[in-house]
Amino acid sequence: GFTATKKIGNAVKRNRAKRRLRALFREYSTSLNDGTYIFVAKQSINETAHEKLKNDFAKVLNRSNALKKN
Repeated sequence: GFTATKKIGNAVKRNRAKRRLRALFREYSTSLNDGTYIFVAKQSINETAHEKLKNDFAKVLNRSNALKKN
């Protein structure tokens, strides 16, 4: 699931934040273990560059052992 609270901003900003999370999830979806994932957008997501966001996303997945072991 993807969620963004009103702290993120108006509906346009919240939807953009969720779209960015969904796009990152699609990039990693084939490498993820089966399970339920919940992603919560934080305020800085709309100002963060894509590469930094991608690195942070990968770091979180590694820490949570969500990535499949090859």
